[in-house]
Amino acid sequence: MPCMTQIGKLTIDAPFFQAGLAGYSDTAMRLVARKHGCPLCVTEAMLDQFLINGGKGLTHAEIDPDDHPIVGQLMGSHPDDIASGCKILVKLGYDIVDVNLACPVKKIRKKARGGHLLSEPDAAIDILKAVKQAVGDDVPLTIKLRRGTDDSPEATANFHQIFQAVIDQGFAGAVVHGRSVTQKYIGPSRWSFLKDLVDQYGQTPNFTIGGSGDIWDAHDIFRMIQHTGVDIVSVARGCIGNPWLFQQARLLMTNPDADPTQLAPTIAQQRQVLLEHFELSQRLHGERMASMMMRKFGIKFSSHHPDPTAVKEAFIKVKSLSDWHGVLDGFYAVTQPA
Repeated sequence: MPCMTQIGKLTIDAPFFQAGLAGYSDTAMRLVARKHGCPLCVTEAMLDQFLINGGKGLTHAEIDPDDHPIVGQLMGSHPDDIASGCKILVKLGYDIVDVNLACPVKKIRKKARGGHLLSEPDAAIDILKAVKQAVGDDVPLTIKLRRGTDDSPEATANFHQIFQAVIDQGFAGAVVHGRSVTQKYIGPSRWSFLKDLVDQYGQTPNFTIGGSGDIWDAHDIFRMIQHTGVDIVSVARGCIGNPWLFQQARLLMTNPDADPTQLAPTIAQQRQVLLEHFELSQRLHGERMASMMMRKFGIKFSSHHPDPTAVKEAFIKVKSLSDWHGVLDGFYAVTQPA
């Protein structure tokens, strides 16, 4: 079973990581994931302008000392601006800088950012060149892509033009989502595309290929590696409310025949993580904002509870720290069997 994974000059001890997740993967979620065995985390995609303009955007990008190794993911539409943003991330101490050419959200694409750039290979390549010139070899550079804007031959050609440029510019790696931009999150991720990609580019020296899409449990990580041959797997929506997935994946690394459900969280373990996650979120965002943010996490965490529907409904009503504790006391009481 694969273990050590190299991304440029950075080595991590597992072939998986927590993806950047808009609205979720803040410092609190990342720290909880790390405590459960996640070896590498990606930030939410940051806009280059927010960093360049300073203020809250720059403050938000500061790194907790315990939040390493970390990938700073950046989006933008102008080569000079995104290059300047990447320089700022290097200065802040990010271990890897990642350029997002994958985001399928309409408002992002309308600004010629994220997945939109897959339809403009020349513009995307200009960004790659500017970023590489700005960062050089200070930290590894990676890129996040989808398999194309759509299923047309033109989209496929554009993808390969950009992907080859990523290699030619000396990036350390790329993570490719097996869905197209227009597909968003509907329908299956095309793992066969990832396999073809590895067959074509997998022998490139010092270049790491990652896969993304349809990773819902620990077994899926190793199914993707076995089926596609990717070096590393991005765990995205499957780890929201489920940091135990990383522990279970580490179990499979040491014993492929193990049953990950033996590490399913007890009520007491769920309570502990829910408390810790809220406290971290409150420290970062304040009680009011944390209360709103943690509702969506609670809803995801509820799937592990023996009475998920009732717990989900209770979390939906949370508006304060006292409400949060009320749900925990009502459904996660320490007197319940572990």
